[in-house]
Amino acid sequence: MRRKASTRRFRLSRLGPVAAILGAALVALATPRAARPEAVPGIVTAAGITAELVVTDIGRPIQLAFDPAGRLLVLGHGRRGDAAGEIHRFDVTRALPIDAEHAPRVLIPFSEARKPTLGSLAVDARTGDLYLGEENGNRVYRLATESRLAAVAVGLRHLVGGSSIAVDSDGRLIALDFASPETEGRAETPPPRGLEVLGTGYQGPLIFRVALGDGAALPRRLDLVPPLFPRGWVSPPGEPLTRLIAVAARQDGTLMLLDSLGEVFRLGNAEGLTRLTRLPSGHYQRTSVAVTPAGTLFVSTGFHVRRLFRVTPEGAVATIASELGDPGGVVVDTEGRIYVAETALHRVIRLVPAR
Repeated sequence: MRRKASTRRFRLSRLGPVAAILGAALVALATPRAARPEAVPGIVTAAGITAELVVTDIGRPIQLAFDPAGRLLVLGHGRRGDAAGEIHRFDVTRALPIDAEHAPRVLIPFSEARKPTLGSLAVDARTGDLYLGEENGNRVYRLATESRLAAVAVGLRHLVGGSSIAVDSDGRLIALDFASPETEGRAETPPPRGLEVLGTGYQGPLIFRVALGDGAALPRRLDLVPPLFPRGWVSPPGEPLTRLIAVAARQDGTLMLLDSLGEVFRLGNAEGLTRLTRLPSGHYQRTSVAVTPAGTLFVSTGFHVRRLFRVTPEGAVATIASELGDPGGVVVDTEGRIYVAETALHRVIRLVPAR
């Protein structure tokens, strides 16, 4: 016996809310959502700061920068150590974290004559060209957008890694060096003739700032170029300055500098070298810095200190993050988020301030 189909009708006013909820749920399930970045356990951050995982499984990342297209550039040494450097470009606006294991990369092999690895990175914001410095070497190279590598500066005595080179807003290369009997033996060329104005026996930091465009013959011989600092000294007053190991260029041309004792200096065109502040005591080595348009300096302190510091334009120091895994390169995006390369953990993290 067949039952007659029910002819009972439900009022739409009673089913409307239920249908709306079910419809919204179906739409939500059908709409793809970008994965939220993973929180990073073990890192101690300042109040209001969140640590997120951005890139994973990338071989020994040491330096970071942004290219003009907004992609995150990562210079690394790779896991096998069989190349002078590896360069990745990541779109950090996509779902995070990014697994770098199978991502495209630019591999820079060792040359037959020179074996130093590439330990410093700077970007010309106008052209997108990358500048790469030899760690514990004497040369700076340019990797143009067409992936051609060429030496642009030679004659340094001892170029350390980290932020030992920079490119200012006018496209000029800034490089840090050090004059001493020890570094004299590292030089591949005779002592800089530009130092003759300083008299004999000068020992201390050297800062070079040279233009690489406008038909300049390359590579620039920095052993023949008068340094930006020191300039005009016969016998520098006071105690000898320690080695400068990191530099960042502000938009107004002022240079922010860090030495091996954790002292922060400011070098302006008019005021000369001025000590701004000092970071907490520690062994600063392969240290990286980044400066924001407002003049705030971020210092990524390397293996021994394992912290990220913020230095205000007035010289106030604050710890943004600690317990980092060999923090290397640091860079800040247009939204104020801070990216740090954790070399020992083969990853890049992002520190996000509360809005």
